[in-house]
Amino acid sequence: MQYILHDIPIGRNIQAVRMAKGYTQEKVVAELQLKGSKMSRSTLANIEAGRRNIKASDLKLLKKFFDVDYDMFFND
Repeated sequence: MQYILHDIPIGRNIQAVRMAKGYTQEKVVAELQLKGSKMSRSTLANIEAGRRNIKASDLKLLKKFFDVDYDMFFND
C-alpha cells in the first residue's frame, strides 16, 4: 500500500481554523453530517493529527462551514 507524503500540514491547518472559530470536533462533524458527510469525530481527529487524509468532498464542506478560503488549509 502506498501513502501520500504530507508536504503541507492540512490537518494541522484544519485544526487551527476550527479552534480559531471556537468549534469542537463534535460540532464540526455534526454539521458535516447534516450536509451528507460520513465523517466521524475520530476520523476528524486523525485528519487533524496527520494520520489520515481528508476527502476532497469533506474539505469542500469544511470550507463552506468555516467560511474561509481554501488557502487557509494549504498554508505551509
